[in-house]
Amino acid sequence: MSHVLYSVQGRKAKEYIYITVGRIRERMADENIASKWVNQRKILAAYAKNLPDLPGVYLMRRKNDELLYIGKANSLQKRVGSYFLASVDVGPWKQGMLQEIDHIDTIDCETQWEALLLEARLIKDHRPKYNTLQLDGKTYPYLAVTMKDDYPGIFITRTPSDIEFKGAKLFGPFTSTGALHRSIHMLQAVFKFRTCHLDIQENNPTNTFFRPCLLHAINRCTAPCANKITKEMYKEGIDSFLRFLTSKRSVMIRELRSRMDIASNNKEYEEAAGIRDQIEALLKLDDRASGDVEWQSEVTVFAQNPAEGVRALQKALDISHELRFVEAFDIAHLQGGETVAAKVSFVDGRPHKEGYRRYKIKTARNDDYMAMREVISRRFRQAGEGNEMYPDLIVIDGGKGQLSAAMEAFAQLEKQPPLVISLAKKEELIYMVQKEAPVKLGRNNEGLKLVQAIRDEAHRFAQHYHHYLRNKKTLGDE
Repeated sequence: MSHVLYSVQGRKAKEYIYITVGRIRERMADENIASKWVNQRKILAAYAKNLPDLPGVYLMRRKNDELLYIGKANSLQKRVGSYFLASVDVGPWKQGMLQEIDHIDTIDCETQWEALLLEARLIKDHRPKYNTLQLDGKTYPYLAVTMKDDYPGIFITRTPSDIEFKGAKLFGPFTSTGALHRSIHMLQAVFKFRTCHLDIQENNPTNTFFRPCLLHAINRCTAPCANKITKEMYKEGIDSFLRFLTSKRSVMIRELRSRMDIASNNKEYEEAAGIRDQIEALLKLDDRASGDVEWQSEVTVFAQNPAEGVRALQKALDISHELRFVEAFDIAHLQGGETVAAKVSFVDGRPHKEGYRRYKIKTARNDDYMAMREVISRRFRQAGEGNEMYPDLIVIDGGKGQLSAAMEAFAQLEKQPPLVISLAKKEELIYMVQKEAPVKLGRNNEGLKLVQAIRDEAHRFAQHYHHYLRNKKTLGDE
């Protein structure tokens, strides 16, 4: 009995020793791998420091050149370097990839948009392991150009197989939805393509009487819906857009300059001027991108999700029409001197700087109500005569008195705006013409945050202009 017990105990002891030795070897192997990774991380971090501070695409590879991951960067130096910080955490599905990286290839791009497009093309062609893990089981956006239409539209879609996109040119999938939307927003200012789902036919006689949307008013669409552009000229713009998608910006600019010279030599000055404006817009694409980021920092309240703010405000005001185009007004003065007004414009919850305006008040010096009546009359005279579109929402900085002053000015006009509200400081109450009692929203309501940000931006813009005029007068520059 004792002999059997001894044998069993001896066998267990041996098994324990084998297991312990195995674990020690595994731990030593892990420590060896970790040590190698520390050295490799330092090598890759040093490599990243020498990369250019430019947009581009990076390709992470194993020792045998197998592609692990493809990504885009606004700055190759900063983005690639971020992977090799000692405390880096790139998420569960990419963290395990880091120790597999042996070397990295990079491709410089001229613009952030080119990097975004190149990343999508390379992922589609090569389907690296970790990009595939990222994409599988999810729906990522595509860019669709509906070439079968008389006037092709540009759309972002997660369902490119839908019948409406049959025959369309498709680009993607894109891994960054936000970057894609920002890029299309910027490129629309250059190529002025339509993004609506209207069925626009060239020979439809009702086009002549159709009223285009706000994108035409802010010079982001050529409005084929209202016959503002011929089918041939519109398609030329789409062809230019497609060439831009598949070539470098510098190549595109050279082509446009050649076309501009030909048009100018043929005394087609209007066409030459249009091409010149397009060249200038292309040259400013990078400035526009960095400028948008800087501009957003002034109104950070709504920067995270402006679309949610728009929806919440629409619900809070109990209205059915969309609030895509918003303008806000504020008055600034100092003891009756240099009274000024300012107007800011927002499209889809974001600042539209081209729509910002400043006004010197002529009829009033120390009367905010008179000043508000004047600026409303000056700004909306054409809209009141039916020659211009009203914004979807007009925001007045102030309480019930300021709103009444604005409505007195509107009463003198033939056509009325769809919706005017005011936002009072301190209590942050929203006054509406249609309601006797003000609307009070919780301080965390996204709609209130949005309208506060718009009001505050109008106030900031008015104060900036006021200070400029006051300093100019003090320095005797008038």
